[in-house]
Amino acid sequence: MTLRDRGALAAMAAGVAALTAAALVACGSQPAENVGAEQANTLASAPPAGVGAPSVAVTAGALPGDGRTVPPVRLLIPTIDVTATVNAVGINERTNEFEVPPSVDQVGWYRYGPGLEANAGSVVIAGHVDSAKQGRGAFFRLRDLDEGDTLTATGDDGEARRYRVVAREEYRKTKIPLDRYFARDGKPRLTLITCGGPFDAKARKYRDNIVVTAVPD
Repeated sequence: MTLRDRGALAAMAAGVAALTAAALVACGSQPAENVGAEQANTLASAPPAGVGAPSVAVTAGALPGDGRTVPPVRLLIPTIDVTATVNAVGINERTNEFEVPPSVDQVGWYRYGPGLEANAGSVVIAGHVDSAKQGRGAFFRLRDLDEGDTLTATGDDGEARRYRVVAREEYRKTKIPLDRYFARDGKPRLTLITCGGPFDAKARKYRDNIVVTAVPD
C-alpha cells in the first residue's frame, strides 16, 4: 500500500459513518469489548485455499480489473434488525472521506475493493450510527453483534450469501489498521464499519470506529 493510498484511507476512517451535518446523537459511549481480534488478524494474513499470498495494494482510484465484480445491494442482519439497501460508494473528492450514503438507513460498499464473488480479500460495507435529524442509522446496534451471529449479503446477481460473525473490535480512528480491513488479499471476509465510542460535541464526531468481521458460512 502506498503512502498516498494510506492517506486516503486514513481520511476515510476518520470520516466513515460520520455525517458532515452538525448533528449526531450520542450512541453508547462505553467501548465495546473486543472479541475475536486474533481470528480477524489471521484472516487478513492467511492466503485463501489454493491461492498464493501476494499482497495487492488498495487503490482508491481504480476499480479491480480481474473479471466480473458482484456488488452487494442488500444487507440483512436479523440479530440487530437490519434490512438495508447497499450502495456502491468511493471517496468524496471534496472531503477525501469514505462517501457513506446520506440516508442513515442505507449503507455503502467500498467499490474499489473486492465484490461478493471474490475468493480473497475484505468486502467493506460502512454505515452511519445515527443522526440528530434522521435518528438511528442502519448500524446503530452494530456494536451488539457477537461471535456466531449471522447475516446475509445479496449481490446484484440475485444470490444471497450468508456470513457468520467472528470478530468485533473497537479502535480509535487514528489507530485503525487500514491495511487489514481494506485489503484485497487474505481469506474472503465481510467487514462492517461504523462509528462508536465517546461523542465529541465540539468536533461533532465520534472518537472511535466499530469494526465487525464476518466469514462465509
